[in-house]
This record gives sequence, C-alpha cells and structure tokens, in this order.
Amino acid sequence: MHIDPYERTWILVSILMLIVFFGAITVAGLSFGVRVPDPVARVDPNNLEASGTFAEPGLKEVAPKRYEAYIVAQTWSFNPREITVPVGSIVKFYVTSRDVQHGFKLQNTNVNMQIVPGQVSSLAVKFDEPGEYSFICTEYCGIAHATMYGKVVVVP
Repeated sequence: MHIDPYERTWILVSILMLIVFFGAITVAGLSFGVRVPDPVARVDPNNLEASGTFAEPGLKEVAPKRYEAYIVAQTWSFNPREITVPVGSIVKFYVTSRDVQHGFKLQNTNVNMQIVPGQVSSLAVKFDEPGEYSFICTEYCGIAHATMYGKVVVVP
C-alpha cells in the first residue's frame, strides 16, 4: 500500500499532537490538582422532604450579606422561583433535581451547572449590581421546558 509522503507527514503530526494533548492532560491532573468537579453532597431525590436543607427550599442568611440558596429543580419549575437579596451579597447556590437531569444557568454571571437527580451542585456568585438576574434550565427536560425559569432580584 502506497502512502503519499505529504499524507504520511500529516498522519505523524496528528499522532504527535494526540500524544502532546494526552501528556498535557496527565500533567494537569497529576501536578496541578485539576479535577473534574464532584457533587458537594448526595440526596435521595425521591425523599427530598427528609433531607433537611431541601425540605424547605429557599434563601437562608448565614452572615451579613452572605446567603445560601437551596433550589429544587423539578418537572418544568424551580422551587423557589424568585429570590431577593441586597446588592453586594454573596449567594452560594445549592441546586438538586427531584426527577430528571436539568441545567441551571444564571444569566449575566458565570454560574452554569448541570443538575442531576441525587446530587447537589453548588456555585457562589457576588451580586455587585442591582437588577434582575434570570435563571433558566439549560437541559431539555420535556414539553414545557421553556417555562422553567426563575429570577434573583438584587435590590439596593
């Protein structure tokens, strides 16, 4: 079988690039502590009422201008659908799903999580500007997926 020299060169360059990329991922994982994010906790999606924190989802103040928001994603809705915090607050979101996989994207921030039943995903954000920040489901979850949204209201 004849392989053109130009083709052979590109095959070798491609193999070399794969080796370099694999090496970079290995070094990042072993040397720099880069890890795939784990869920912060696990809960029984069929019995969230007994989980304590998700029995009554909502906003809890843990210190001045520091809040924890416990949100349950379920068939075509978030519970609670609206959260109000003062400007300058840091809110740590804890989100889980009751039924199927959902997404949680807080518009105009870097908060974007995949929500899996039985797992609790968490991210924190500081709200420096007053206004309304919508959150939406980013994973298709059924016929009324487009109705799955909520908002964080930041007041002065």
